[in-house]
Amino acid sequence: MIVHNWGEVEYTNARQMMQAVHAQALKDKKNHLMLCSHPNIFTVGSDEKEHFGVETLQSDRGGSITCHTKGQNVYYFCFQVQKPALFYKKVLSAFESFFMKYLAEVKYNKKAAGFYIQNRKIASLGFRYSQGVSLHGVALNVNVDLIFHAQVNPCNLEGIVPTSLHNEGLMMSQELVNEKIICLLQRSFEDAV
Repeated sequence: MIVHNWGEVEYTNARQMMQAVHAQALKDKKNHLMLCSHPNIFTVGSDEKEHFGVETLQSDRGGSITCHTKGQNVYYFCFQVQKPALFYKKVLSAFESFFMKYLAEVKYNKKAAGFYIQNRKIASLGFRYSQGVSLHGVALNVNVDLIFHAQVNPCNLEGIVPTSLHNEGLMMSQELVNEKIICLLQRSFEDAV
């Protein structure tokens, strides 16, 4: 697995960078994981038709509305994918292992594609596949501005509110969270860095 640590990058720039890594993954047949965060922005999936009371940017991923801010770890995957369901299961396994160890109350909700503590959403997932390689990924709220996030319901789900690791009492840095997630992804995909 090749890890690209981009730091904070504008969402539109990250999309272009992800497309370049996707092209690289098509050539080198390796798994590429991109780590980053974005300045404040709301993105909407390609199928979303609803209008929101905030400015949004159209994305080519699935799903509804997603908020990105500083303090959120974004994991973009350009992985070799023969079976999307198996790929998704391996991604889930890594994140479920993280939550089981550090915040056991967090559960995955298949119908609402994300990780939750009751009605509080802590992580969103959204993928697309092109030519056997994945695109997009997981956004995990580590220490985000919950007031900004709360301007819309996460993923446009009624009764759902945003939360973060810090808000739930897990005071882990973004860097340490990344280290833990990378190790768990390596284990899940049996792919060394």
